[in-house]
Formats: sequence, structure tokens, C-alpha cells
Amino acid sequence: MGRHVVVDGSNIATEGRNAPSLAQLSEAIDSFMEEYPGVKITVVVDATFGHRIHKKEVKEFEAAIDNNELVAPPAGAVGRGDAFVLSIAKKVGASVLSNDSYQEFHGQHEWLFDEGRLIGGKPVPNVGWVFVNRVPVRGAVSRRAQRDGKNGPVAVERKPSKAASQPMPVPKSPPPKVATPKTSAKPKADAAKPGKEKNDLLPFLSFVEKHKVGSRVKGVVESYSSHGAFVRIGEVIGYWPMRLMASPQPRRPRDAASIGDKVELVVAGFTPSRRGIDIGVADLVKVKAELKPATKPVPAKSVKKSSVKKVAVAKKVAVKAVKKSAPAKVLAKKAPAKKIAKKALVKKAAKK
Repeated sequence: MGRHVVVDGSNIATEGRNAPSLAQLSEAIDSFMEEYPGVKITVVVDATFGHRIHKKEVKEFEAAIDNNELVAPPAGAVGRGDAFVLSIAKKVGASVLSNDSYQEFHGQHEWLFDEGRLIGGKPVPNVGWVFVNRVPVRGAVSRRAQRDGKNGPVAVERKPSKAASQPMPVPKSPPPKVATPKTSAKPKADAAKPGKEKNDLLPFLSFVEKHKVGSRVKGVVESYSSHGAFVRIGEVIGYWPMRLMASPQPRRPRDAASIGDKVELVVAGFTPSRRGIDIGVADLVKVKAELKPATKPVPAKSVKKSSVKKVAVAKKVAVKAVKKSAPAKVLAKKAPAKKIAKKALVKKAAKK
């Protein structure tokens, strides 16, 4: 096996199941990484993977696609996900983790028969995932693909059964109606649970009131997501993203903390729309102290002319009131020099 492995995610996620499971795929990848540490892994899923998994896993799947933890083939790719998996493995000389034999591609990818290029895996009860080297199964499709050479994947001819060729049966009675339960009382607000999208309103508001951004909190790691972990902090759940776990960022959340670990972190921010609480390591959380004045200064342009006039009138009234209450001597001192000179001349003329 080489130092790079391409995982056929759709195949591994469907092993032993009728529909793919994102949880089973994550478990298989984690087990493979523990058994083969240091191996680079690229996980590829087909374009329909997100529509076939359980609806509870859709958000985690979309986040994994956004974080490049899962890769999907481009729209309209020939050969769907299988051709994309083999093209990547051929380009980088990687091995393929899959239980598929890719018979229709044997004419294009003869390297599949080289030792160590194809690995299989199965979950064994009470043991876990077991991985072994495989040799592709040869069959009629494989022989035809090798005979036709490198002209592309061989289309598998499928003959419809007799039952499938018959017309659809006409139902004799209408389908039964499904009774919808009536609920008169509203359910009581419970504390947030692991993996729950929102915290309940009252615990969330209480937490925001007591804890500012940058304050330290203590909690217990309860569960993982594809791009972070959920931490129980009293009655609320905080979200600890991988970007705030360590520097450099870990490849997966469990590399930074284990389930049940008691951690002391810092509040990084809030998301009121989903009642979310983001937390992280103190060294990685950048807190901006926002000092807001008690009253905001009013811009000069926003002051109305009428308010300016009112201030001027008020000043005049105040000055008049001061003059009336002030002593005559004080007013005399403030009188202009010309008026004082005229009064002196009038007194002299009267004496003569």
C-alpha cells in the first residue's frame, strides 16, 4: 500500500446496508487512520450521496463538502463516482479502499491488479473494521472491458425481468389515511442536547446575560461533528470549531479532545439566529473590546437650524437676567470709556 489512499466513500458507507451511512463512513475512515497512521486520505462520494443518506446527516455532509473533507465528482462526469475515484488514484499513484472490483474499468486501469493497489474493508461484530488487500474479481464484464481496450468504461447490459415489463396494477381501494396526532399543549423547554441545532431560549438568554465575549467557561466534551465538537456548559451547548482548537488546526476534532474531557475555554461569540455559542482556546480567540460612550455625539451636520436659534435666544435672556441682578458699580466698571468722559464734562459745566 502506498502513502496515499483514495476511499470510495459511497461503497464503504453502503457496506452491509441498503442505504449509505455517513456515520459508518466516518467510523471506517477513523479506524483506517488509526491502523495506518501517516497515510494521506482522500474520500470521494458520488453525486447522489447527499440525497441517499439520512436527513439527520445532511447538514454534517454539506459541512464536510464545504471543508473539503469529502469530494464529489463534477456534474455530468462519465462513469459517475467510480471513474472519478480511479482517475485520482491513477494520477497520484494511490491505493483504493473499496469492496468494488470496477470490472467495467479493467481495460483502462490495469494497475488495479498490482499488489497493494486495492484494499477492502468490512465491519466485524465485537471487533471493528478489518482491512485486507484485495484482487479485483474478473467476470464477463471484465473480460469484455479488457478486450475492448482503453475505449472507456463498458456499459453493462441489463435485461428487464418479466414482472417489470408488466403494466402497473390498479389499486382496488384508496390508500388508508394517516391520522395526525393533535397536540394541545406546547412541549416544555428542555436543556440543549448534543448535536441539537439550537439551544433553548431561556438557558441561552441566561448564559448571554452572565457571560460576555472573552469570558472563561468550563465544560465537558459531549459529541463530535465533522468540523468541530459540542461542549456541555451547564444547561447550554457550546460549539468548538476546529479552527479554534489548536494551531495548526487538527485534521479531526478527536485529535484535540476526547469525549468526556473537561475543558476550560473562552467565549468567542454568539449567533442569535440559531442560539449558538462559539467557544475556543484562549490564545486563538481574538476579543475586541468595544467601549461605547454613554451618549453618542451628534454630528454637526445633523444639528437643525431651529435648535441653534433656540440656544442663542436662551443666552440673551440669561445675559439680561445677570445685568438686572448685578450691582450698579459692577455695571459702571463695565461701561465704555466714552460714556464716562461725557458724564464728567456735563458735571463741570453745571458747576460753572
